[in-house]
Amino acid sequence: MKYPPIIKGLPHMIHGGDYNPEQWRDTPQIWTEDFRLADLAHLNSLSVGIFSWTALEPREGEYDFSWLDTILDEMAKHGMKAILATPSGARPAWMSQKYPEVLRVGADRVRILQGERHNHCYTSPVYREKVAAINEQLARRYAGHPALGAWHLSNEYSGECHCPLCQEAFRSWLKARYHNSLDELNRAWWTAFWSHTYTDWSQVESPSPRGEQNLHGLTLDWMRFATEQTLDFIKAESEPLRRLTPDVPLVTNMMGVYPELDYFRLADGLDVASWDNYPQWMNDEGDAHVAAFAGFQHDLTRCTKDGRPFLLMESSPSSTNWQPVGKLRRPGGHKTYSLQAVAHGADSVQYFQFRKSRGSSEKFHGAVVDHVGNENTRVFGEVKQTGEALTHLDAVVGTAVPAETAVIYDWNNRWVLKDSKGFLQEKGYEQTVLAHYEGFYRRGVPMDVIDQTKPLDKYKLVIAPMLYLLRPGFAEKAEAFVRGGGTFVTTYYSGYVDEHDLCFLGGFPGPLKNLLGIWCEELDGLRPQDTNRMLWEGKDYTLHDFAEVIHLRGAQALGEYGEDFYAGYPALTRNQVGGGSAYYVAARFGEDFHNDFTDHLIRTCGIRTTLGMLPGGVSAQMRTDGENEFVFVMNFMPYAQAVDFGPGGVDMESGETVSGRGELPARGIRMFRR
Repeated sequence: MKYPPIIKGLPHMIHGGDYNPEQWRDTPQIWTEDFRLADLAHLNSLSVGIFSWTALEPREGEYDFSWLDTILDEMAKHGMKAILATPSGARPAWMSQKYPEVLRVGADRVRILQGERHNHCYTSPVYREKVAAINEQLARRYAGHPALGAWHLSNEYSGECHCPLCQEAFRSWLKARYHNSLDELNRAWWTAFWSHTYTDWSQVESPSPRGEQNLHGLTLDWMRFATEQTLDFIKAESEPLRRLTPDVPLVTNMMGVYPELDYFRLADGLDVASWDNYPQWMNDEGDAHVAAFAGFQHDLTRCTKDGRPFLLMESSPSSTNWQPVGKLRRPGGHKTYSLQAVAHGADSVQYFQFRKSRGSSEKFHGAVVDHVGNENTRVFGEVKQTGEALTHLDAVVGTAVPAETAVIYDWNNRWVLKDSKGFLQEKGYEQTVLAHYEGFYRRGVPMDVIDQTKPLDKYKLVIAPMLYLLRPGFAEKAEAFVRGGGTFVTTYYSGYVDEHDLCFLGGFPGPLKNLLGIWCEELDGLRPQDTNRMLWEGKDYTLHDFAEVIHLRGAQALGEYGEDFYAGYPALTRNQVGGGSAYYVAARFGEDFHNDFTDHLIRTCGIRTTLGMLPGGVSAQMRTDGENEFVFVMNFMPYAQAVDFGPGGVDMESGETVSGRGELPARGIRMFRR
């Protein structure tokens, strides 16, 4: 599969970054120097206008586009494409002063003051009107401009507002969801608990530390509403852009596993997915796990748009100023860290930021151009080297990741697990999904990261860790997948509640009981000092945190508990259904189990790996156009490692033949076509 380039007229890997020329309007000679440096670093794109509202509209209804005209014209002269932003991520002060309703109200019901960013009310008619007006101006002015490549909607949509306007919007959303029936809502939220039954719609309010926090159905629906209201704002903000520039793609920068918004749903308002990637590289052996988590979030972002190429919108070329420790990247790592995104399906490497801000909170955040203002820095040299590498990857643009395996990461499930009381307060959902993902990542297996709404039939193997909440129809979809020959894996704490966070009656794992061939009677929460063990295929595996007491109802026990009152009970099962198998992992195990279980699944499911066995800390990923495979082999360790490249292929940078055993430098990458 090969998709067209994301930006028309730019059939290359996009190499660019956030650029804030409005901060340098008093020194236009810096603009001239910036374009010289951008050319030198092989940049072909810049993201502009992201927080430029006051520079574009200094007073209500008075616009000044002269500086932006100059920048876009200069970009066109240099053959660059602009990812042009709408400025809604940060309001001008004149708006807050004149229209205080645009200011958010927190969960404590206190309205904020002017300042910061990402803190406007998505419901406010005034804010929507002002956003639509400036977006109309931008779209009319730059429609057809040769530099316009894509629209960057706002920036990192986030947060929620609890103002009276949002409370009314929430009630309207609930009325539509529950067919204007308070009885239906009360049943769904189980409001008879603690006598919290609603008798009038006006009594319903969003969760608050000063009010209701224990109706889990309310909390879940509020989180859903926050996503839907953000999506509705995105669609309203996009209207002038889609009407006036219908061929220009719309993108916004998501934030990986950001907990407050369901990105699978939010992506419905976008043409292209993108995200901001800021791993906390440790520059030691711990980077194997850091890289796996980054790879997981790359795959997650790609799959929000059903596997189409995505954009790495932001990354730091050096230290990141808001992390606990602003550690410098060690020499030689930048290229590998950046091209990891490409290996997982990105068609870009972009940075925050191009030139460092002289003042305010991001003046020491990493940048392509440092305060010294020239190309004579180590960081600039490594960015330039990465840009040179990207010029050799035109054939990779638009190609797909051929995943036969998927892991399910579901925001609705994450929200309810956070609220769930009992067993353990910290459930570790994100870490558990990553533990299952990482076993395949370490073996060079291309992976999709999907939620319960996505089709399963394209995969050989689907893994659904801690699937506590089952969305309507998912159990039937999973059973059809297995009957058709697929392999399904799930774990403890699955099939407990429905879409309203109401427990299934008749035993857990609820609608998955028949597929899995088991019944869970109890779940034991283990203290940090508690352990148990399982014997499977002649090996002992230590378990911790969670252990379910389950009974067989047609499944086969593969492993059994070794200790405590449930010694001898099944801890790992398999159930044959139709042409496929369903596995149940009844306890939380460590890395040794995940390694062996992953090997078992790869072998029994016939899953293809990118290369053969890989040393620790080395990842091998693959993209394909249907005829050629593009292989990326990356070493995230601080020392060189020997890798077997197998039959190999042609190195995409040097044109040399790659095959057999070879050395991969510390933090190095090798890319070849086969």
